[in-house]
Amino acid sequence: MTAQVTLEDALSNVDLLEELPLPDQQPCIEPPPSSLLYQPNFNTNFEDRNAFVTGIARYIEQATVHSNMNEMLEEGQEYAIMLYTWRSCSRAIPQVKCNEQPNRVEIYEKTVEVLEPEVTKLMNFMYFQRNAIERFCGEVKRLCHAERRKDFVSEAYLITLGKFINMFAVLDELKNMKCSVKNDHSAYKRAAQFLRKMADPQSIQESQNLSMFLANHNKITQSLQQQLEVIPGYEELLADIVNLCIDYYENKMYLTPSEKHMLLKVMGFGLYLMDGSVSNIYKLDAKKRINLSKIDKFFKQLQVVPLFGDMQIELARYIKTSAHYEENKSRWTCTSSSSSPQYNICEQMIQIRDDHMRFISELARYSNSEVVTGSGRQEAQKTDAEYRKLFDLSLQGLQLLSQWSAHVMEVHLGAGVCPMYQHLGAGVCNNNNNNIKELHNNNNNNITLFLYPATISPRDLERLTRRTSPINIIKHKTKKVPEIPTISVATVLVIAPRQKSNFLNCVLQAIRKTVCDWEGGREPFNDPALRGEKDPKSGFDVKVPRRAVGPSSTQLYMVRTMLESLIADKSGSKKTLRSSLEGPTILDIEKFHRESFFYTHLINFSETLQQCCDLSQLWFREFFLELTMGRRIQFPIEMSMPWILTDHILETKEASMMEYVLYSLDLYNDSAHYALTKFKKQFLYDEIEAEVNLCFDQFVYKLADQIFGYYKVMAGSLLLDKRLRSECKNQGATIPLLTSNRYETLLKQRHVQLLGRSIDLNRLITQRISAAMYKSLELSIGRFESEDLTSIVELDGLVEINKMTHKLLSRYMTLDSFDAMFREANHNVSAPYGRITLHVFWELNYDFLPNYCYNGSTNRFVRTVLPFSQEFQRDKQPNAQPQYLHGSKALNLAYSSIYSNYRNFVGPPHFKVICRLLGYQGIAVVMEELLKVVKSLLQGTILQYVKTLMEVMPKICRLPRHEYGSPGILEFFHHQLKDIVEYAELKTVCFQNLREVGNAILFCLLIEQSLSLEEVCDLLHAAPFQNILPRVHVKEGERLDAKMKRLESKYAPLHLVPLIERLGTPQQIAIAREGDLLTKERLCCGLSMFEVILTRIRTFLDDPIWRGPLPSNGVMHVDECVEFHRLWSAMQFVYCIPVGTHEFTVEQCFGDGLHWAGCMIIVLLGQQRRFDVLDFCYHLLKVQKHDGKDEVIKNVPLKKMVERIRKFQILNDEIIATLDKYLKSGDGEGTPVEHVRCFQPPIHQSLASN
Repeated sequence: MTAQVTLEDALSNVDLLEELPLPDQQPCIEPPPSSLLYQPNFNTNFEDRNAFVTGIARYIEQATVHSNMNEMLEEGQEYAIMLYTWRSCSRAIPQVKCNEQPNRVEIYEKTVEVLEPEVTKLMNFMYFQRNAIERFCGEVKRLCHAERRKDFVSEAYLITLGKFINMFAVLDELKNMKCSVKNDHSAYKRAAQFLRKMADPQSIQESQNLSMFLANHNKITQSLQQQLEVIPGYEELLADIVNLCIDYYENKMYLTPSEKHMLLKVMGFGLYLMDGSVSNIYKLDAKKRINLSKIDKFFKQLQVVPLFGDMQIELARYIKTSAHYEENKSRWTCTSSSSSPQYNICEQMIQIRDDHMRFISELARYSNSEVVTGSGRQEAQKTDAEYRKLFDLSLQGLQLLSQWSAHVMEVHLGAGVCPMYQHLGAGVCNNNNNNIKELHNNNNNNITLFLYPATISPRDLERLTRRTSPINIIKHKTKKVPEIPTISVATVLVIAPRQKSNFLNCVLQAIRKTVCDWEGGREPFNDPALRGEKDPKSGFDVKVPRRAVGPSSTQLYMVRTMLESLIADKSGSKKTLRSSLEGPTILDIEKFHRESFFYTHLINFSETLQQCCDLSQLWFREFFLELTMGRRIQFPIEMSMPWILTDHILETKEASMMEYVLYSLDLYNDSAHYALTKFKKQFLYDEIEAEVNLCFDQFVYKLADQIFGYYKVMAGSLLLDKRLRSECKNQGATIPLLTSNRYETLLKQRHVQLLGRSIDLNRLITQRISAAMYKSLELSIGRFESEDLTSIVELDGLVEINKMTHKLLSRYMTLDSFDAMFREANHNVSAPYGRITLHVFWELNYDFLPNYCYNGSTNRFVRTVLPFSQEFQRDKQPNAQPQYLHGSKALNLAYSSIYSNYRNFVGPPHFKVICRLLGYQGIAVVMEELLKVVKSLLQGTILQYVKTLMEVMPKICRLPRHEYGSPGILEFFHHQLKDIVEYAELKTVCFQNLREVGNAILFCLLIEQSLSLEEVCDLLHAAPFQNILPRVHVKEGERLDAKMKRLESKYAPLHLVPLIERLGTPQQIAIAREGDLLTKERLCCGLSMFEVILTRIRTFLDDPIWRGPLPSNGVMHVDECVEFHRLWSAMQFVYCIPVGTHEFTVEQCFGDGLHWAGCMIIVLLGQQRRFDVLDFCYHLLKVQKHDGKDEVIKNVPLKKMVERIRKFQILNDEIIATLDKYLKSGDGEGTPVEHVRCFQPPIHQSLASN
């Protein structure tokens, strides 16, 4: 047997769905989509009136009249929609330009074919307004009969007549506004007359009547007033309607904004109808029949109300156009030009915020109490007090929603009467697009600050209020509707026999039978009230069961009307029924009558809720389109209020409102829903959809741009040195902190409902941000490509900021990996090298090698003071917004000041960045290209200079004996090397080429050193995960192996490869092993890249000129100048000569790179020891150090030269020691083996002759 599920259990199960966790856990920050709302229609329009046969027959007849009048009101609403949404058809039809036009018959035929259905609608509209006026005047005439004036007329009947008055006012204004209606009818009439379509007199007369009807302004109002004035006492009935509207408005007996505005329009138009040739409203005011001071107060408070769509009407206009206004002008304050409280936006906003906070707090308290104490409790277990509280809470919420929505519409349309809006209308007509935007933006800047929060409040509250189950409200009403009348009627039934009022008794019995829903379906047989007796002292319990279905609209109408007849001042007889009732009973009935006014709205809770929050008219602009006279099809989005509100929050970046930005977009849902369900016009929906497509694209673009900029600033702020920020603050230059915003909630939106479509906002923003990340990386690399090598530090900083931005954004969206993005921006996806690698080599080749001088003391390269190469042109730096660099202008300035410290040199920071950005592959490419450059230099220009200089070198140059003294030796060398010293290109082109080789060698050396540091850090970080543990300290008496075993067992869980081999998949195991191998096999673990480079360069020195011929003695050249080290000694002698005051030294011009090139060639040729022994400068240094002389020989100060020689000797020793270290690092392990050859000692000349 399947278990039966009760309705309450089923509803509680449905409520539990709200607590069901969704996979994306999307925060709810948008109203529920209207396409998914369930709205039952409980309004039967009195079709079930004949079922209540127990009611008073007169009120059942009134229900029939009500039903017919409601149908006519609905038809009038359809004609109002027709007029409002009318677009000129005749403008789209080609016009006949002359009578001789050959296709004019065809044009006229098509004109008739197109316009005939539309003209038929206009003809039916003319007939309808005649019938409606006749029907309304017939009802007025019937109610104004002398006998009927004494009889009771229900409030519902009077309000229905008021709705008719409102309908006439709206239809007349719409007809006056629509010039396109008259134009279309005129075009049809011309074409029909030409084609003789209207041949019979009746058709001609009807067409003429329609023309006059459309042409005459206020035709409906004039016809209505003329027919009313012939009815005696019509002003008395209109006064009752106006007074009822005043009472309803004063006591807030309305719920939706349209009801509120209808009451005001009925007051104004009713006064206009009463003030004519027959009656005078000022005399009626004097007789206390109407209260003009109250109306003046209302019209002063609210000067402008919506008429229909985006049309508005000034209420004072009804007063100004009335017949007796001029002589009573001083009595009215609403007609003056003073400002209205309606536009006091600030005060309204304060009140709205307070009410909103108070209500949602109460709603949250109720919701929390339900969660804490009400979970698992059945609906039937709730008390009447709880239902009453929930009912009051729901009604209060609806009233607040209606009040706020009305405020929004009143402020929005109220701008239409200000001078700015009138200018806007003129701008529309003149088709001046720029003027329109400027005026509209200026006009809305002031009201947008109000409209946006005021628009959010009803949308937010609507979302919360929908959680209040309508079933609870219905249960309260089903309990209350029968209960109060039953108790009151029981009390009155006791009095009725004593008063001998049969009619009173009949009414009471009818109320009792109409409303009461007895338990078991039977009336209690022993009720004392039916016998005219009082209840016993112990009390008689009236049991009214609680139902799940509320009363029908007809039942509610019958009960309210019959109860109202009991307390009305008119009853059709001399003595009113009210006089037969006791005071407390009258108060109970009046209280119920007031409260039950809202029951109809609350029965249709979902529909009423939507009407209270409906802001669809913020989009419609048919009135202003009509003003353009066809010059415009639609307005730009800058003039669309939903987009203005959306754009406002995006531009202001208001954190408290950012989460609600989707609420303003939901206005398009309202407008589209209204266009399809109320206006029923597909073309309006198409226009809304087209605007939504454009606006949503703009919205996503702006929002993604803001989010990217926000997180870019956050990343830049996180990476900025805090000490720099504090020091800047101390100096008076404040770097502003990032203002927090609430983009996280928006980034979690994965199914935004817009025009029936479910949109993944997160995915769209992700696409935009991915493109922004790619653009940011491209701009970073582009900036580097437009600057020299020193800017690589800034590039690294930009890459780090982008990496941090990527990390922050990846919390909320699924982005491609940063490495993949960086490779794509670097054009390094499939190519072996990217843009950065290419530019690094470009800068090395064209700027770094020829123009930088190395200083071994500072370990830096600086730009030469005397460049020997032409400056090449770089690409222009790309323009970039701050968000694509460091995030903001302030951060750009801060980081620029940091990176300016790295601009004037190239040193370890730059090489560290180059290693990180280029990686192994990029470094290999750069070094391979540098080797090609070195090869071209060594085997090209440098080789030619070596050959040339070898020719001018002395064939033999012995080292003079010490006895000559240092001055003599200097003079000797100066004479011997005269040709070398005077060689013009030695200090320019030759040294320049050697400097380039030296700089290339130094670059490779420093890159390897930086790379080794990076690798050592990586190895240290990876050591615990590879079971590589440091040797622990052992105290006396402790065993090393025991401590190491304990340490290994402690770190064993971190050993990655065995762990994955035990728990991972085969693919994971393979990846772990490869990663472990790649981590261990590092260059710093015994391999030397610089050694390979030196070995490669040694192969470039294959020309015999570098080593010279074989020595004649079979051992070595001693005095002969045929080897490179002798040439380098001559070059060194040249640059050791001190320069003049205003001349540049070789250090300033070429730096240490020159010495590195010479020493490298000497070492690679194996001539370093011969150079150390046979160098000219070193020999001079030794002798001068011994004799200590200081003379000026041939303008060369000896002591200064010796000082320079000593400095360069130290440098050369360091260079040669470094090169020897790298070259001997691969000759096996341990101490290198010396290869010794034994030679025959040289024979002295004296012995050789013998």
